[in-house]
Amino acid sequence: MSEALNQAIAIMARLRAPDGCPWDREQTFDSIKRHTLEETYEVFDAIDRRAWPDLQEELGDLLLQVLFYAQIAADAGLFTIDDVASTLNAKLIRRHPHIFSTASAATSEDVKRTWEAVKQTEKAARGESPKAYLDDVPHSQPALLEACKLGHKAAKAGFDWPDSLGLLDKLTEETAELRAEMDRPELDLDAAEDELGDLLFTAVNLARHLHLEPEFALRRANQKFRARFTQMESSAGLEVLKQADAAKLDSLWREAKVSVSAREAKVAAGSLPDTPSPESA
Repeated sequence: MSEALNQAIAIMARLRAPDGCPWDREQTFDSIKRHTLEETYEVFDAIDRRAWPDLQEELGDLLLQVLFYAQIAADAGLFTIDDVASTLNAKLIRRHPHIFSTASAATSEDVKRTWEAVKQTEKAARGESPKAYLDDVPHSQPALLEACKLGHKAAKAGFDWPDSLGLLDKLTEETAELRAEMDRPELDLDAAEDELGDLLFTAVNLARHLHLEPEFALRRANQKFRARFTQMESSAGLEVLKQADAAKLDSLWREAKVSVSAREAKVAAGSLPDTPSPESA
């Protein structure tokens, strides 16, 4: 283990010591969960921005979360950071028999199948036997991620759309069903939510067929919207936006799309620095 990593472990232990930092000593597994989620998304953001110095710092913040959980566990006599590392090492070796044993894997798909097979063997050894096929997809995760995993799991059992074009047709069908609910004289919120959920679930499965991560696709759309809206605000002013009619807003939006796209092209060509700005934030 490197000296720097050993020092980080020692610092965390010192912060949690009886005479350590009052705030760090007060923290529990539950109290720092939200920080872990925030740090994870900050890692994503740094990668999206290709901000490598920021990524280095954000990975350090994410590592802090691991050290924090492990130290809380050690204080409670549950396990240590060494136990965490040992468990990880053993798992990596078990799940890569094509590297550390005599199995073979010529493609990444072979590796995925081996990984899944070893996982199932591990679960059987622990006495875990799901009552239903989808029981090992956790409920306690973001809905977008749960939808992804449900689609992947069902597809492994052969329950899937034959191709992405079929999913496009399904999107059209689900959109029509949502429109039908919206066209009713009085909107039934439960029914509309149900149809909107079907539409979103279908979109997630389309992403899977296209080998795209819907979370990252949505984050990219968010960034695009943020950049274009910020450009509109920069060029026209927020008060003008608040008072503009639909035609004016559409015109400003189209101008912003052109402006942002032009700047992105210059960044890609190297004629502008790739640094955060109102247009690229």
